[in-house]
Amino acid sequence: MQGAPQAPAHEEVRAPADAPVPAPRDVPVLERAVRDVMRTSLVTVAAGETVLAAWELLERSGARHLPVVLPDGRCAGLLDRAEVAVVCAAPAVSLSRRYARDLLRCRRCVVVHHGDAVGRAVAVMDANGCDALPVVGDGGTLAGLFTAADVVAALAGRGAEVLPGLGERPPYPYPVTPGLPPRRDDDRMSPVP
Repeated sequence: MQGAPQAPAHEEVRAPADAPVPAPRDVPVLERAVRDVMRTSLVTVAAGETVLAAWELLERSGARHLPVVLPDGRCAGLLDRAEVAVVCAAPAVSLSRRYARDLLRCRRCVVVHHGDAVGRAVAVMDANGCDALPVVGDGGTLAGLFTAADVVAALAGRGAEVLPGLGERPPYPYPVTPGLPPRRDDDRMSPVP
């Protein structure tokens, strides 16, 4: 067929400008943006706060991960409840002289952008052997937290977990140490008086 125009081998197909944008739930989980799956209900600790303050925030909030935030809103790293608990086995006097940033020394802060696909974030978590990643916005400041539990919740059709007493909050552009009420858990004793 000699006179028929041939389509290019790699033609980009675009949706019309007036086409409806698919809702996040209509898009497969691994193709969604991290911002649609991550949690924004966060408790963070300033890098200059003591390890005792970090432990208290973890205990009162019931959170498993605690982002450490620099004064300009960038994330310095992520503390896990277990690693803070191990450090808190030291005498309280020495803990008042150790800071959240000290627990992050010699560690790279692996982050994902809130516009990245969930599949990419999962690959980053797998490559780094972690179950949570800080999420940054366009300015590089902390926008939320992406965890393996968020992926499972999205696959089950639920939203991200909201910490008790915090509610749904917008992303924090600066360190936040909220006045959380004491955690009430009748089934266990808290080591923090």
